[in-house]
Amino acid sequence: MGEAEELWAEYCRSRDPGLREKLILRYVHLVKHVAGRLALGFPSHQDEDDLVGYGVFGLLEALDRYELERGVKFETYAVARIRGAILDGLRAFDQVPISWRRHAKEMEKASMELENELGRFPTDGELAGRLGVGLDELNAWMADFGKMSVLSLEEAIFAAGGDLAGESQDPVELVAFNERKALLGAAIDRLPDRERSVVALYYYEGLTVKEIGQVMGLSNSRISQLHHRAVLRLRGFLARQKKKIMG
Repeated sequence: MGEAEELWAEYCRSRDPGLREKLILRYVHLVKHVAGRLALGFPSHQDEDDLVGYGVFGLLEALDRYELERGVKFETYAVARIRGAILDGLRAFDQVPISWRRHAKEMEKASMELENELGRFPTDGELAGRLGVGLDELNAWMADFGKMSVLSLEEAIFAAGGDLAGESQDPVELVAFNERKALLGAAIDRLPDRERSVVALYYYEGLTVKEIGQVMGLSNSRISQLHHRAVLRLRGFLARQKKKIMG
């Protein structure tokens, strides 16, 4: 039995506060990692320290509810709790204006229509033209789109079939997941270079927004902007594919 297993076994038996403190220190890096990744979905004025603060509550809840005998790694269990706590904390203070949701739907619809007509993702100028707005207004809409939620491809695309790691054990779900993943891969390949790099580094390499910025030599706000644009294009593309399938 390794050190971590021994520590957990003893804590589960005694619930000693000193051991709990050791476990908190051992796993607090999970909070920082999850907060760093979720920060990509929020505007630059959202303080990452706030996300960490919310996430700590999720870690504490995970420590109190984790059952060693179930055979699930604590890290896997804790990350879900931490992520949920951060999102719950943000939702408690976030009221999204109806106009933001309307603009998001209009942008997705226009992107889907243009991609269908052009056979490629539209440029910002083409998207603005279809919407009947200037580039400055489009950028403002895009910023609001980023404030609405954590713009996660896992949530937008794989809600019914696991995340990008393909964790579902159901054979039917796994086949559907692999089909969606292949479709997504083809769509990502068509993104502009920088947007494609952000998506790859975030969703496949698991880097945080700060780490992506360091790799690409760009600011955190620019990385977030590229991410929002990529998600908008991909959501429109996948919506079009879904429409084709559903007839």
